[in-house]
Amino acid sequence: MTANWEKALISPDAQIFDAIRIIDEAAAQICLVVDNQNKLLGTITDGDIRRGILRRLELSEPVSKIMNKEPKVTDCGTGAEEILAIMTKLQIHQIPVVDEVGVVVGLDTVDELVRLNRNHANWVVLMAGGDGERLRPLTEDLPKPLIPVGRKPVLETILENFISQGFSHFYISVNYKSDMIKAHFGNGDRWGVEIQYLQEDERLGTAGALSLIRDIPTAPLLVMNGDLLTRVNFQSMLEYHLEQSSSATMAVREYDFQIPFGVVNIDGSSITSIDEKPTHRFFVNAGIYVLEPRVLENLASGMYKDMTDLFQILIDDQQQTSVFPVREYWLDIGRHDDLDRANLEFDENFQ
Repeated sequence: MTANWEKALISPDAQIFDAIRIIDEAAAQICLVVDNQNKLLGTITDGDIRRGILRRLELSEPVSKIMNKEPKVTDCGTGAEEILAIMTKLQIHQIPVVDEVGVVVGLDTVDELVRLNRNHANWVVLMAGGDGERLRPLTEDLPKPLIPVGRKPVLETILENFISQGFSHFYISVNYKSDMIKAHFGNGDRWGVEIQYLQEDERLGTAGALSLIRDIPTAPLLVMNGDLLTRVNFQSMLEYHLEQSSSATMAVREYDFQIPFGVVNIDGSSITSIDEKPTHRFFVNAGIYVLEPRVLENLASGMYKDMTDLFQILIDDQQQTSVFPVREYWLDIGRHDDLDRANLEFDENFQ
């Protein structure tokens, strides 16, 4: 049973923001919503929060709006093997333990029951083949992934972030000034991981480079652009992908665009209303993906294809595709002002 499980307790009137803080800080990665007698009312996982974001809920709204009101529970008499079987069948990682009247008395997690190590079987592909046109003249002598942000190249921060979350098998797709990238990262021995390279003789796009992978992955593949700084929890993204039973999952960011004029709505030649400087909200591609191994069958070796093209193929084929809303720190280092911002914010987010 998880130690300090009481830290996961939360009131139904608490804000979604409070649930985010508990999930981010607690090892159990769950909130247990209880009344003033600690009777279980529901549970909140990272996936519940992200689904709430997709519904456009504000973080100030009560957690009762996103909680699972019918969570699976066990009692104190349930054995570890039975609990693990339940978790495996339902693809969940935590189960609250309650007494005969529904009062929470503990919390069981997969990690504690089987003492899993943190090494993931999932391969990670980092896309680092771009020529960094928008960052010239900096990229005339240095490939964009090796541009320093803070105290180290941006791709090194990305790599170490994945390693800190338990990933150890990496592919790096390279093209522009590839020798410099290979010389810096080598085979990964410096970090105690394995690094292989996907050498693009010509630009293959963000999905086409995956066709150069010769081995067949046995678990979902994580793919990420090599010019992003983010604190996304990749394990949470993998779990979300599995929950949705998706062929492919795309991380997305909310993007607000304010029209700087009054928008006139009309019916024929008549004005029906006027919206003064309205704001439109969209979800945009955040450059991080999870792909089932079978998805790679849609890629012809050496043929150019962007990731958006690959998703469209899956959508047209009526395969399940999902979006994973990013709520953590995220910044695309594609322009000079983005690079300046990254250097200002680095220490705050990547200590």
